[in-house]
Amino acid sequence: MKRKDFLKQAGLAGTMGLFGADHLLAQLFTKKTNAPMKTIGIQLFSLPKLLEADFEGGIALLAKMGYTELELFGPYSFSTESAKASWQAITPMLGFSGSGFFGRSADEVKAILNENGMTIPSVHTDLDTLETNIEAFSEARETLGFEYVTIPAIPDDRRTTLDAYKKMADTFNTIGENAQKMGLKFAYHNHGYGLQEVDGQVPFETMIEATDPNLVFLEMDIFWTVAGRANPVDYLKKYAGRYHLMHLKDMKPKAHFAGDGSDASQWMSLFPHMTTAGDGELDLEIIVKTARENGAKHFFVEQDLVKEPEVALKRSLDYLKTL
Repeated sequence: MKRKDFLKQAGLAGTMGLFGADHLLAQLFTKKTNAPMKTIGIQLFSLPKLLEADFEGGIALLAKMGYTELELFGPYSFSTESAKASWQAITPMLGFSGSGFFGRSADEVKAILNENGMTIPSVHTDLDTLETNIEAFSEARETLGFEYVTIPAIPDDRRTTLDAYKKMADTFNTIGENAQKMGLKFAYHNHGYGLQEVDGQVPFETMIEATDPNLVFLEMDIFWTVAGRANPVDYLKKYAGRYHLMHLKDMKPKAHFAGDGSDASQWMSLFPHMTTAGDGELDLEIIVKTARENGAKHFFVEQDLVKEPEVALKRSLDYLKTL
């Protein structure tokens, strides 16, 4: 809805001259964001082993806890062969191999969602599939109804220099344009790399500022943002309206990468610091409040491969519902 039409329908057009449209809209939406969070999602990478053993039972468990939205992770049956091969190479280390629809068809997944009153706003996928077979997501969307196709990471060999980040901005714009044509939105989920200065520039900022805000959206992972020595609140304000999605978890004790966060060994070193929402040292109340005030639409708990997901994920949800 256009701004002018909104004001008319809300009966505010006549008072704009007295208070100003920006003031009135701020009052409306600030009041809304003060309400406790009711809709909270879960990134399924939090409990893949449980889902691999019993997908239907796992989804039912999440619904019983109170989760209403899911975010899937790839690869999928229609992902590129290179994406599948990369996944198979790391599954022995992970201890599971399930992903995507966990061996079900889109129709079967949809039936499970309907049975549990859940929806899928976003799916994670790899860059290669988005570049070469984004049409497959358009087809899956017709059944599952998701809005966002989200890349969880930039391949190592495509973020080695500042120029590489600039080229990635062009790639993101192209993917975003193709996604838009299919009724989808493209989003980038940050890890901790690209957040420290290189030759006087922050690669992440250089990349994002070269993308079209109408085509490329963002998913903030607050844990990796802090690990990369960045401030989540500052970025939420700086790129207001860009962050549509958010991954929530906590950190205890608060820590940063020893280096620039560019390799998996640095990520793994911080996994012991990951904890249940509300049990760590991150100011989740302020972060979530700022996110809601600046355009965030979907919040997903993500506690990567968490032990005892039946306990930890319920505890995170219960805490977040108080915010």
